[in-house]
Amino acid sequence: MGNRVPREDYEWVYTDQPHADRRKDILAKYPEIKTLMGPDPRLKWIVCMMVLVQFLAFYLVKDLDWKWVLFWTYAFGSCINHSMTLAIHEISHNTAFGNSRAMWNRWFAMFANLPIGLPYSASFKRYHLDHHRYLGGDGVDVDIPTEFEGWFFCTRFRKFVWIILQPLFYAIRPLCINPKPITRLEVANVAVQLSFNVALYWLCGAKPVVYMMAGSLLGMGLHPISGHFIAEHYMFLKGHETYSYYGSLNLLTFNVGYHNEHHDFPSIPGRRLPLVKKIASEYYDDLPQYTSWVKVLYDFIMDDQLSPYSRVKRRLKGDVKLE
Repeated sequence: MGNRVPREDYEWVYTDQPHADRRKDILAKYPEIKTLMGPDPRLKWIVCMMVLVQFLAFYLVKDLDWKWVLFWTYAFGSCINHSMTLAIHEISHNTAFGNSRAMWNRWFAMFANLPIGLPYSASFKRYHLDHHRYLGGDGVDVDIPTEFEGWFFCTRFRKFVWIILQPLFYAIRPLCINPKPITRLEVANVAVQLSFNVALYWLCGAKPVVYMMAGSLLGMGLHPISGHFIAEHYMFLKGHETYSYYGSLNLLTFNVGYHNEHHDFPSIPGRRLPLVKKIASEYYDDLPQYTSWVKVLYDFIMDDQLSPYSRVKRRLKGDVKLE
């Protein structure tokens, strides 16, 4: 468990990200893919159902013994809450109400944020669009681990700890890499979430609050679904910076596993991404792909060639327009 990863820097490249060119090629050959763009009318109802399920769970756990609270937190709450973060990811692309009702999407994301307990939907939107526009961009893409993460988490045991602490690093990384002024929407997000958390404690006691908060932290740490954090962009094969996963967990994650397809067409809702792969299959079938997020986590920890440094990074040219 003490073997050090030999990599001491990111994989620096001097080419543009591949998604813009592939999108152009695919649309030239299959212009009908444009019809898949636009909001998903089912999304808002699915999100509302998931929020109500968690509200019911808050009520049900309030009288359980603590051992059962912790059990259901990991077995159920963590799955739902991680799925809710990916619902917010979907909403950040305006797929709930469309581009013409952008603010409706922002407020709806705050509603989806309620059972997660940690106010992040407004900030996520700002940083995630930068991730798409400037994938791997030095000082802009906060999905890239910091120098400290790459330097320190360089053994199998430390990588294991790093995966457990993923929620912490995703929270503090923007402040280190690309801090932005706080917006009114972010203030509103915090105010709404804190008000909800206090009301939940006042109405139901501490157990639902622990179920909510711990579920979010555990679900985004050492958890099968959190394998997508590593699977999406960590360079398991040299020269490839985005990978797709086509397994069953896509049913819980709004098809976030279709990640090459998503970066090629971020305005297409997750529900329709399998159609992109079906229509333009020759562009995706030969790309590296995964069948298990659990195996991704295992391989990342045990492979002494992989570390937080295993990311493609590029220095941006010209004007950089941030959200």
